[in-house]
Amino acid sequence: MISDQVVDLSRLQFAATAMYHFLFVPLTIGMVWMLVIMESVYVMTGNRVWQDMTRFWGKLFGINFALGVTTGITLEFQFGTNWAYYSHYVGDIFGAPLAIEGLMAFFLESTMIGLFFFGWDRLSRTQHLMVTMLMAVGTNLSALWILIANGWMQNPVGSEFSYLTMRMEMVDFWTVFFNPDAQAKFVHTVSAGYVTGAMFVLSISSWYLLKKRDVEFAKRSFRVAAAFGLASALSVIVLGDESGYTVGEAQQTKMAAIEAMWETKPAPAGLTMVASINEVAQRNDWEIEIPWVMGLIGTRSVTKEIPGIREIKAKNRERILHGIFAVNALDALRHDRDDTVAKRTFETYKADLGFGFLLKKYVTDVNQATPEIIDRAVDDTVPRVTPMFWAFRIMVGLGFAMLALFGLAFWSTLKSYRLQNPWLLKWALWMLPAPWIACELGWFVAEYGRQPWTIYGVLPTHMSVSTLSVNSLYGSLAGFIGFYTVLLVVEMFLMIKFARMGPGSLGTGRYANEPTGPAVAAHA
Repeated sequence: MISDQVVDLSRLQFAATAMYHFLFVPLTIGMVWMLVIMESVYVMTGNRVWQDMTRFWGKLFGINFALGVTTGITLEFQFGTNWAYYSHYVGDIFGAPLAIEGLMAFFLESTMIGLFFFGWDRLSRTQHLMVTMLMAVGTNLSALWILIANGWMQNPVGSEFSYLTMRMEMVDFWTVFFNPDAQAKFVHTVSAGYVTGAMFVLSISSWYLLKKRDVEFAKRSFRVAAAFGLASALSVIVLGDESGYTVGEAQQTKMAAIEAMWETKPAPAGLTMVASINEVAQRNDWEIEIPWVMGLIGTRSVTKEIPGIREIKAKNRERILHGIFAVNALDALRHDRDDTVAKRTFETYKADLGFGFLLKKYVTDVNQATPEIIDRAVDDTVPRVTPMFWAFRIMVGLGFAMLALFGLAFWSTLKSYRLQNPWLLKWALWMLPAPWIACELGWFVAEYGRQPWTIYGVLPTHMSVSTLSVNSLYGSLAGFIGFYTVLLVVEMFLMIKFARMGPGSLGTGRYANEPTGPAVAAHA
């Protein structure tokens, strides 16, 4: 058996690299469609300020894109280096959307981004706008295929285990593609990216307005960000509700942990706003609840119950006991694939094979599992409730705060003079980190809430890792964190530098903080 330390360090390493990477992804997803909007206005009106907006915000987009690509490449290699058995066990399914992402989306996105930056003087207005649109499509296609892969990890449809190959195999590609979890996760995640891009533009534009610099440029950028952000924030909330429903259908354990729902409540269940969680006693010492709301979100009905953690554990205990039969039958088939009794037994219990594997964290032979070991395996099937409960609520709270900000910002654009309200501009500036915090918390809820599984209900995390030494994991973890921190510092330095320079960095001679002279006059 692989030690718990190797498993924990492997998880920590992947979590660290993924969370670093996801600092860059939402801004890339969000800003690219704002560039499309800005350039579309330029093509329709011929007003040069809209071209300048596209070029300036595109410069910040490009810096972020480069760092996102750099931090993302290592993630795919980790599936082979740190998660070798996972790659072997589900590679036929998981590898397909990742390969399509590289061939269909990443190459398109990378090609178009080159034409975006170097094609201004070589393409017509309409041609360049088409490049920007294709760049946006490529960015979102990239997110789509990655989230299809991740959605399958959350809800492994369209596949089944083969005792002939001893691994999972895809049986229906389109079921994997149209997986409700994947589709809900995609629209929710890209909408969160749109909010991030809108907040970025809104905050920096507010800073220009507070400084009374490049006011007409900043007003236009503020208006675009406010309108785009309001629509995106509403989408995040609506689509987040749909995502909650799919979680309630496919991952009842995650739903119960998010709600700190220890007991099954009468339908429709209420939504717990805040609570004092006592994980040792498996209860909430006190809680404030809104009646009916959770039942409507999680079940779309007023009669269907949402199971509590105790009921879920009782069901999981039965599945673990059935899983012992599945593991034993699989061992028999490994030695004799023509064993008809083992085949019948395996077909009867194969749905619970993954639950039988949970025991292998504690014993090599599942038949040696004592009642105490089975109890530990049952407890493992539920992630820690406290971090899930509060991470979700902070994320939702930030979402509604951003919706309020975008709503007021959009309303202010209807009365131009109100754009000068210092309190609104300062609020927008201070809210700049909010979408990144919300996005990181969202990924934490999605991924930590799936534990103890890499493939929900199919493959436990402790079975997925590679056979690595603790020292090599410490060394690579330190190297990744050090390298990624340097990249983050570089990103912050460049972003702050060019944001402070503003549109004057374009050298057109039309904005503040520009040197004057013949070279600048030639661009005007």
